Amino acid sequence: MLVLSRQRDQTVMIGDEIEVTVVDVRGDRVRLGFKAPAEVPVHRKEVYDAIRRENERAAAFRGEVSRMPSPPGEAGRETA
Repeated sequence: MLVLSRQRDQTVMIGDEIEVTVVDVRGDRVRLGFKAPAEVPVHRKEVYDAIRRENERAAAFRGEVSRMPSPPGEAGRETA
């Protein structure tokens, strides 16, 4: 793991297209700003882990699609 020290308004580049800027520091909290191309997803680690778990669960699903619960807002919609 690379560890860098940065102060407010200083930026770290990841490759040629991703910028991470220290926006604010208050106590033990640091606010970071990210500038990245739209095709590069940026998530908090806990959100990324939840997405990955859900994708793995969906990839392993072997049952009938009609038995899967409908996404919110689609209840009662027929499947082809």
